[in-house]
Amino acid sequence: MHESNIATLKKNVAPYEKNDTKSSIRQLFNTLVPFLLLWFAAYQSLAVSYWLTLPLLIIAAGFVIRTFIIFHDCCHQSFFKNRLANDILGTITGVITLCPYEQWKHSHSIHHATSSNLDKRGVGDIWILTVEEYLSSPLWLRIAYRIYRNPFVMFGLGPIYVFVLQYRFNRKGARAKERMNTYLTNVAIIALYALMIWAVGWQTFLLIQGPIFFISGLLGIWLFYVQHQFEDSYFENEEEWSYVKAAVEGSSYYKLPKPLQWITGNIGFHHVHHLSPKVPNYNLEKAHNATPPLQKATTITLATSLKSLQFRLWDERNKAFVSFKEIKDLLDKTGSAPEPLPRRSPSLEGK
Repeated sequence: MHESNIATLKKNVAPYEKNDTKSSIRQLFNTLVPFLLLWFAAYQSLAVSYWLTLPLLIIAAGFVIRTFIIFHDCCHQSFFKNRLANDILGTITGVITLCPYEQWKHSHSIHHATSSNLDKRGVGDIWILTVEEYLSSPLWLRIAYRIYRNPFVMFGLGPIYVFVLQYRFNRKGARAKERMNTYLTNVAIIALYALMIWAVGWQTFLLIQGPIFFISGLLGIWLFYVQHQFEDSYFENEEEWSYVKAAVEGSSYYKLPKPLQWITGNIGFHHVHHLSPKVPNYNLEKAHNATPPLQKATTITLATSLKSLQFRLWDERNKAFVSFKEIKDLLDKTGSAPEPLPRRSPSLEGK
């Protein structure tokens, strides 16, 4: 992408980086209030039938996702103009979503700075190996990678590991502010859950909060996965890597039905978000519609996004994700550079 085009792109998006306090407060009310009402309705419905409760829990999980988008905007200092307001709200919504604010903000800022950079993988990312790396890896590492990339592990055990275990501990080298925020979040979660268990009983609490946590966690990981794991994505080594290309070509436009777009806080416009993290979630669609070059980003839908489940490795030679099945015939060539895989015609929309 030419430098003049990059400058024009950033200039076109800049007006949408301004947040609006009224819009932010409105979103707080239409997110947190429905979530609390759904939780209470689910509690009341248990007296009738758990089959009546389950649909309410699924919808409530959607509002946890929407709460997470607010938390996410606070991490980027894009929800409110005031930094302290973002920090306070981010910590509170972090308790609801089980995410320590300062810890997550740190890893996510690294994700934005290094997304699609093959030389800077490992922080805030899903584990990705290239074809050559996989073929040259020892058997134990290939097995570990296959287990990690298994959908039942990633989306089944993943939410439990990430939100219950990983986020409860500080990273090595974390600063005092980050460590204290993690401790504060953990204590607040324990206190809130203890209060709820005292109020409704541990069995009732588990019947309600358990599915809400698992469904929202699964969907959260899915959204993060699918918005960077699509067939003709963008990955380059440091010397060739471009921030703007990583944003526009390495992040998808997840075109969801309007109700799902609303409940997920417009995060489907992920290419816009990566180009300019300062754009609050309620302005992402506006920025997309007002900037023609952004409309050329790879578009995926609910149907086409399911194909990403088979993507396992990045093929540097063909610049595309491939499945384990496609490299099966190359395994006997471990130790030598693999032959290029046959190039497939793009099948996703928008390319």
